[in-house]
Amino acid sequence: MKFTKLDLLTLLISLFIFASCNDNNTIGLDVAPNDAIQGALLDTVTVTTKTVTDEVTGTFYGANSEANPTRLPFGYLKDPLFGTSEASLALSVNLPTNAYNFGANATIDSAILVLPYAANFYGDTTTSVYNVNVQQLSSDLSVQGAFLSDKVYEAGTEIRGNFNGKIKPKTTVRIYDIVTGKADTIKVVPPSLRIKLNNDFVVNNIMNIGAAALQNNATFNSSFKGLKLTASTQETGGIMFFNFAASAGARLDIYYRKQNATTITATDTLAVTFPISQNVNPVAATIKHNYEGSPVAAQLADVSSKQYEVTYLQGLAGLRNKISFPSLKELTKNIGAKIVINKAELVVDISAGTDVAPFNPAQRLALYQYDIAGKRTFIPDQNTSDLVYYRGNFGTGYNIGNKNYTFIVTGLIQNLIDGKAVDNGLYLAPAPPLIAEYGINPSLTTADRSVIGSFINGNQKVKLNIYYTKIN
Repeated sequence: MKFTKLDLLTLLISLFIFASCNDNNTIGLDVAPNDAIQGALLDTVTVTTKTVTDEVTGTFYGANSEANPTRLPFGYLKDPLFGTSEASLALSVNLPTNAYNFGANATIDSAILVLPYAANFYGDTTTSVYNVNVQQLSSDLSVQGAFLSDKVYEAGTEIRGNFNGKIKPKTTVRIYDIVTGKADTIKVVPPSLRIKLNNDFVVNNIMNIGAAALQNNATFNSSFKGLKLTASTQETGGIMFFNFAASAGARLDIYYRKQNATTITATDTLAVTFPISQNVNPVAATIKHNYEGSPVAAQLADVSSKQYEVTYLQGLAGLRNKISFPSLKELTKNIGAKIVINKAELVVDISAGTDVAPFNPAQRLALYQYDIAGKRTFIPDQNTSDLVYYRGNFGTGYNIGNKNYTFIVTGLIQNLIDGKAVDNGLYLAPAPPLIAEYGINPSLTTADRSVIGSFINGNQKVKLNIYYTKIN
């Protein structure tokens, strides 16, 4: 066999690479061979974790605001480990057009509140029966401010509409399409929750409120106030999400008859839509978490530095974890030299047996820190302005095979070791599942939860792996 110089060079390089695989200082990180990390592995750095409550957050920031949540939660969930979570809604209802006129001798056929489902249902749709009540708000929602997630919106005691049954967030709906002057047809519409409202309520509070109240959205909302929705269940239940963007089509549909314009002996059947949209007026949510009697309650009440074998994470601005590395400052002293971190990763294991449907682990987690001003900020490895450490590591999706989450934290740990950063607080919390929605603020667009291990857990751990090289 004849070798060229290039062939011989390639062979020698290959032999060198294979021989180096026996070197204990070459650490494989499940990456391509060209990306293998050279250096020693340290995986004994103490990591402390503590379950704490998340912060209250906004649910509406103004008409057409880009800060408005892409969807809002609604429902009632009973979790044996986390207690109960409840999400209610307050809705402004808007006119189809200014100075809307129902016409002469209008009589109602029916009124349906239509709420289009959005992604991310969490809980049970198989056996749970949901009871949804609709009430009229006591105050005009459109002129209120500070729409925070813990704000309670008062409403009258009378039930103005009700739904009782199982929900089907992924099932399309067949409805009658009413076209004036033509035969009704059946059409298929996207999945939605449809609630029939009381006819007398709609007649007295919308159809017969007078021309002055129907002039524009401001006059209408001043009179009508808005609607409040609450949910309950005797079973496990769940948290659903609704889309209130203008294009989604949340609305109140009123079907009615009025006298024909050309003859007094005939009537026209009409359908009119009163839009419900974040693009026009407020749509807000109220979140309540009750941890009484749950394992979570005991940890939240413990003000000591005690470490538990498991800790808790919960969406809907519920629970997060405060993470610390108390021995990190002494790392270089213990190693006996300065080090360059080739790679650092925080590995978070799910606690065994806590990932059984319908309580699946959070699909994605967020890791963030606080700056000197006490504001949430990205860690260096997720910060697009950090030209050294940025990795596009926006949150970490759940690895169903390994049953864990892994975060690249090279820049974060290097800066802490070198004293270039101060630990003002590092936190872990559920994040929306899609990277396009990823954020580090308290999330209202996911109800996912996770139970994670800890550093002292013998089987499922929270562990910091540091691959480093000593330098002079």
